[in-house]
Amino acid sequence: MSWNENCLNALSKARLFESSGHKTRFSELIECYSDKPFFTKGLCKCMYLSAWDEEHFAILLEMLSFMSVGKEKNTREMSVVGDSLAEEQTTDESYIYRLSIAYLENTPFQLDENIHLSARTSYVISRAQQAAAIIDHVTDE
Repeated sequence: MSWNENCLNALSKARLFESSGHKTRFSELIECYSDKPFFTKGLCKCMYLSAWDEEHFAILLEMLSFMSVGKEKNTREMSVVGDSLAEEQTTDESYIYRLSIAYLENTPFQLDENIHLSARTSYVISRAQQAAAIIDHVTDE
């Protein structure tokens, strides 16, 4: 099986897709962009996170399309845009963007214990971190 199939199967087996739409959007992203030079496991984690809903899926899809046309080799610019989007947020949504940046930059994501997130944002971050741990261990064998 391919790395893409192994990744999709591992996340499915762990029941980390919230809906059939979440799984379909993630599958579409990984199939379209996993052969690009800028694809990394960090980007794959962002794909999982953005596939939660149509709005974030559309944001990532637009950026990935732009990167493909521009023949980008890495996700450096994507991190810069993510940082801008995080700064624009007035809700705890900014932490979702910060998590994405951590994935892209392959750095640990740590929440300050004084931060109180909504139940939904806490849940999304928790599930994304579970998916990230699985993605880190996926192989193409």
